[in-house]
Amino acid sequence: MNKKEIINLAVIAHVDAGKSTLVDAFLNQSGIFRENEEIVDCVMDSNDIERERGITIYSKNCAIEYNGVKINIVDTPGHADFSSEVERVIKAVDSVILIVDASEGPMPQTRFVLKKSLEKGIKPIVFINKIDKSSERAEEVIDMVLDLFIDLDANDNQLEFPVIFGIAKEGIARYDLEDDSQDLSPLFETIIENVNTYPDYNDQPLQMQVYDLAYDDYLGRIGIGRIYRGKMIDGQKVGIYKRDGSEQKGKLSKLSVYEGLNQIAVEEANSGEIVAIAGIPDISIGETVCEPDNILPLPMIEIEEPTLAMHFLINDSPFAGLEGEYLTTRHLKARLERELEVNVGLRVEKAEESEAYKVSGRGELHLSILLENMRREGYEISVSKPEVLMHREDGKLVEPIERVIIDVPEKYSGTIISKLNQRKGIMHSMLAENDYVNLEFLVPTRGLIGFRSEFINDTSGEGTLVRSFDRFEPHKGEVPQRKNGVLISNSAGTVMAYALSSLSERGILFVEPGTKVYAGMIIGLNNRDNDLTVNPCKSKKLTNMRASGSDDSVILAPAKKFTLETALEFINDDELVEVTPKAIRLRKKILNEKMRMRKSK
Repeated sequence: MNKKEIINLAVIAHVDAGKSTLVDAFLNQSGIFRENEEIVDCVMDSNDIERERGITIYSKNCAIEYNGVKINIVDTPGHADFSSEVERVIKAVDSVILIVDASEGPMPQTRFVLKKSLEKGIKPIVFINKIDKSSERAEEVIDMVLDLFIDLDANDNQLEFPVIFGIAKEGIARYDLEDDSQDLSPLFETIIENVNTYPDYNDQPLQMQVYDLAYDDYLGRIGIGRIYRGKMIDGQKVGIYKRDGSEQKGKLSKLSVYEGLNQIAVEEANSGEIVAIAGIPDISIGETVCEPDNILPLPMIEIEEPTLAMHFLINDSPFAGLEGEYLTTRHLKARLERELEVNVGLRVEKAEESEAYKVSGRGELHLSILLENMRREGYEISVSKPEVLMHREDGKLVEPIERVIIDVPEKYSGTIISKLNQRKGIMHSMLAENDYVNLEFLVPTRGLIGFRSEFINDTSGEGTLVRSFDRFEPHKGEVPQRKNGVLISNSAGTVMAYALSSLSERGILFVEPGTKVYAGMIIGLNNRDNDLTVNPCKSKKLTNMRASGSDDSVILAPAKKFTLETALEFINDDELVEVTPKAIRLRKKILNEKMRMRKSK
């Protein structure tokens, strides 16, 4: 087998900068699709939730060929909650394409992914995307990117990064703004000129390190990683250096490489190649695969610790078992263990309550994606309010702090500043431009739980909020919780419009006429700060009398609908979100009113 020239490349950026769109253009212009093949947008975002939400959740691999050089491309997530995916990928690549929006400039997650790249000694290629925008300010954005490089202690070589301008959506890359190129050739050429192909280390002892995991029902756990030294042969016996420092023997049952979008089984793979291996059932991130009698471990890949935890319980409401297929603690335990096979940013441990599991992750979105997948698979679960994980450094309690960048119309800026100050936020910068104000805050993660929905209401949907983990700082003290109480159903039955017409004056309703409810279910937000137990199932008494106007139809304001994220943000410590395949309901932990009152006393 002739060794190909290989370059491994990661595409990194903030959310919505155009990573998956650029990878689409790479694939289209490399000729991997047949002429009659139907091609979808963001072809790498193959997961249903990724397609619905328009975000990348999992790192994915593909490969193209240009002028005889094989380029393995890794499309990475842009959301801060999935940053553990990015950290691992960067170690296995030769360079990165950093995509920056020509109008927005560098964003918080841009700082995070760039910092990780620079720490590894990588010299990025900067791609200024969306130069067709009317608000583009590409030259100014380049200066902002340079300032960011300097701020992150880039060395002299890294500061001389190549810059390409382009429109990923149209598959266009240009050396400068006046260029008339209509394809990605300038970007391809820049990659070949600036990134050295991987040296030939085929004759050295085997060293392959796993940076990602996949799962196959027939093959079991699959380790995805890069061969740093030597070559791999399908079916060969190997030695594995484990995360705990122990050594283990194993045998490969399948060896694959990437061609286009597909994994192709091969007999042999050379140094520099990204491969997928099966046959080692407990392979994990960071472990080194070597020759059985010559274990040469590579430095372990560190996985950053989770920052947020929730308690997952079986659903014990009166509606349990009506909509889902998997209902027991045994089902819940098995599903969480299966998730741990591939989701290394996750931690699962038995909670103090006998039937609950404490599930920790990198943020609300990280955990809500898991819940969304589980409900689609037929699970019924109850979930507690997210709690921020703190730890001690030098005997002091520290908590995660997030960098928050906000753009709001000037008339709403006072409200937002006031609310973030109450949540222990510290303003770092404020810039007014064209009736909009750009705010940058450092806020404890605890203070941001439940803030997004308030922010949307306070800015009438006109503001944008972007957040990413920044650092740990000493504990900031108490952060205010939700001020309003809730309306709680005191009976089981079907919601009646007649009952809701009077309850609508008490607060904002979450249910509509015809909705089935049970005692202890939350049906609305009280205008006041106390919880109120009400009867939403009360119907009008029938009489044989008619009076003018008494039978007019009831007109109600639309009920507030919750997504999984907004429901998790909304609840307090004594409440749960009930997640089933067909519904998301809010409820009190203790359904019985008398028991709740006794507990509160």
